[in-house]
Amino acid sequence: MIMTTAKIDGMMCSMCESHVNDMIRKNFKVRKVTSSHRKNEAYIVSEEPLTKEQLDKVLETMGYRCLSVRTEPAKKSFFGLF
Repeated sequence: MIMTTAKIDGMMCSMCESHVNDMIRKNFKVRKVTSSHRKNEAYIVSEEPLTKEQLDKVLETMGYRCLSVRTEPAKKSFFGLF
């Protein structure tokens, strides 16, 4: 499993978090996804790593921008975040 942390520009509220999560779920095979408009980040657990370009292409249709992506192997403790 891969943990992807994406910096997202444009999230202002909890509804924005929901829209970002839904778009990621609809377009990628993910195990878990959650977002924080306060931190401007989305946290994604998936089998395959996601790139900035992949996320930006999907999110820009809703008016959001993916500024950066950091990936690392998902540790068991990450699942506790969700």
